[in-house]
Amino acid sequence: MGRLSVDLCGITLDNPIIPASGTFGYGYEFAEIYDINVLGTFSFKGTTKDPRFGNPTPRIAECTAGMINAVGLQNPGVEKVISEELPKLKKCFNKKVMANVSGFAVEDYAYTCEKLDKEEQVGWLEVNVSCPNVHGGGMSFGTNPDAAAEVTAAVKKVTTKPVIIKLSPNVTDIVSIAKACEDAGADGISLINTLLGMRIDLKTKKPVIANKMGGFSGSAIFPVAVRMVYQVANAVNIPVVGMGGVSSAEDVIELMLAGATAVEVGAANLVDPMAAKRIIEDLPRVMKKYGIENLSDIIGGAH
Repeated sequence: MGRLSVDLCGITLDNPIIPASGTFGYGYEFAEIYDINVLGTFSFKGTTKDPRFGNPTPRIAECTAGMINAVGLQNPGVEKVISEELPKLKKCFNKKVMANVSGFAVEDYAYTCEKLDKEEQVGWLEVNVSCPNVHGGGMSFGTNPDAAAEVTAAVKKVTTKPVIIKLSPNVTDIVSIAKACEDAGADGISLINTLLGMRIDLKTKKPVIANKMGGFSGSAIFPVAVRMVYQVANAVNIPVVGMGGVSSAEDVIELMLAGATAVEVGAANLVDPMAAKRIIEDLPRVMKKYGIENLSDIIGGAH
């Protein structure tokens, strides 16, 4: 293993950098800009059982040091992802990819994960429990330990690959939810998903986003990510993938010290399509500056 490499749920990553779901498409668009094989891996666009057109527009609002999005999981559905998107990706990415899955009922998650689990290209299943439970009054699965555990158990029952549950930060006690997922068989936890934000247009005096609210991401949320990754890493015995406002190699080191084994880069890819590559190339300089020999040695170093 090289100085930058880490082990994520039994699979070696050349480095811990993973572009986050929803900021990197299905990978091949970015492959036109740089060789995406330099990445540890990437998490592809949130995929659901059925095709989704997403939310009405406008879906994006700018903020100081961040952005709000309410795209609404627009994707072609799992069958098309397998038949069309993955073959395109295979031509430009020769590593295992992280499959990000969303659902609106427990059986949706199980169906989609079972399909993707059979795909040789897929290394991990990242299960986004921040979606509203349409049978449970619309509350997000990730806001309730029992609901998050139910999704985890249902997915684990039909899959063989590592299952990483992606948690919402819009909760009172993220640790209890992480522990419930671990107890239900999760192989890893990723966090944080976006915070809930809103902007109002002063001219129209109405919300900027048609959906009114959306997911707030960008460098403004980084300290929240550090805190939650630290809390969760302290409480579980499975790997944690950290994300939330990461835009530099220094941020990566900070989240790893907080307890992250790997680090996802989200909104930064939308500002600078080269962000993930730039961070990877800068890691050796920052490691040297802080006297770090191997990245894997610093995981949870702040505890």
